[in-house]
Amino acid sequence: MLALVNPGDEVIYFDPYFVIYESLVRLAGGSSVVIDTYPDFRIDLDHVRDAITPRTKVILFNSPANPTGAVADSAVTRGLAELAAERNITLISDEIYRLFCYDGAFESPAKYNPQTLVVDGFSKTYGMPGWRVGFAHGPNEIIQAMGRLQQYTFVCAPQPLQWGGLAALDADMQPHIDAYRGKRDRIVSALREDYEVECPSGAFYVFPKAPRGTGTEFVTRAIERQLLVIPGGIFSRRDTHFRISYAAADATIDRGLEVLHTLARG
Repeated sequence: MLALVNPGDEVIYFDPYFVIYESLVRLAGGSSVVIDTYPDFRIDLDHVRDAITPRTKVILFNSPANPTGAVADSAVTRGLAELAAERNITLISDEIYRLFCYDGAFESPAKYNPQTLVVDGFSKTYGMPGWRVGFAHGPNEIIQAMGRLQQYTFVCAPQPLQWGGLAALDADMQPHIDAYRGKRDRIVSALREDYEVECPSGAFYVFPKAPRGTGTEFVTRAIERQLLVIPGGIFSRRDTHFRISYAAADATIDRGLEVLHTLARG
């Protein structure tokens, strides 16, 4: 973001959003333009067109998405890519969950717009969150600007971690992805007995609506029962939902579902 955004520039992204997006825009001196995607978490291209102004510098796109698990369909992915190219706006595609697509093949907007800046990493797909190793590819001038910033901040990732990341690229992750698809199906099926919930097509999160009160109030009650879920308000301008991660053992998921059923029916 620092390589692209100047004070006064606008950055478009979609609500719900990853928790750090708003702070990154503010750090660069930009202004956030947030497009609501409730209740089904689908991007409306007409809303994106209406949000663009002469100050729009970046559209930030995350699919599969955190916290909703939503995956943009091909028409939206292509539409965003072509709209960004048409209006000379940089499209940043956050693809950290790209292998976790359960209902179809992943599609990057870079397929339709070679000026897309793609950011990715090893934390989610390969279970390496503490290593903090990622990568990006895109227009040469942006990559060069990112490189200059890197030289004056963290310089580089430790070499052993870079080698570890390269080795991970050769791993067959399909058995793990299939297992996560099964977890998703089981959780969504169980939650629909008591909650309003969209079935996520990717990542490893579910984002149900709190059955009563705010998301924060619901999470407080869950924590009192030793269940940690995350209030949707930290990912959104709304505080109506909460996030579940199913990157957990089956026994933990079973216990969590028991608590959630109790909370909804109590």
